[in-house]
Amino acid sequence: MSDSVPQQLWLEWAKQIQAISQAGLAYSKDMYDLERFEMLRELSVDILARYTEVETDKIKSLFAGESGYATPKVDVRGAVFQDDRILLVRERIDGAWALPGGWADIGLSPKEVVVKEVKEEAGLTVVPVRLLAVLDKKFHEHPPEAFHIYKMFILCEIAGGQAQAGMETLEVGFFGRDELPPLSIGRNTPKQIERLFDLCHETEVWLD
Repeated sequence: MSDSVPQQLWLEWAKQIQAISQAGLAYSKDMYDLERFEMLRELSVDILARYTEVETDKIKSLFAGESGYATPKVDVRGAVFQDDRILLVRERIDGAWALPGGWADIGLSPKEVVVKEVKEEAGLTVVPVRLLAVLDKKFHEHPPEAFHIYKMFILCEIAGGQAQAGMETLEVGFFGRDELPPLSIGRNTPKQIERLFDLCHETEVWLD
């Protein structure tokens, strides 16, 4: 592979190859076509292993669990404000701070997901108020990802509970716009959180 090709372009090619191979493996009946689609999947794994920090075996196991037509994954995050300060949790996995949230669960609506995640990660019971933003992760300053990911940010109001860390978090805190701690950039960027401060007072939805 030529190093003159931008890293992001290689990643986008690899994701598209993976999506094509996954659909082919799901819908093709010809044994020779299935073999070719499997070769395409192996090629996408090799590219992703080179241009991301994810180990080859982990990429293989992730893709092996995927079947059918490939679609983007959805990450749901809660934007919880108190006295013009935003709720963040310190992630156990990297020691950095993020909005509480995680992958959308099968069988749960985005509102149900954000209520569950805020409770599990921050100890607070919240009521979803409105959608603030839907973003495509590839357009933002996140580290390279093996999957295509949409991010949803939902404004929530505190209804009860007590702020405390959960199994996946180390600390919980509220932070002003100008006092953000080191962020877990894979989960949220400073620009995104700064924009949420504006959107919580507006009626528009940020689509990107």
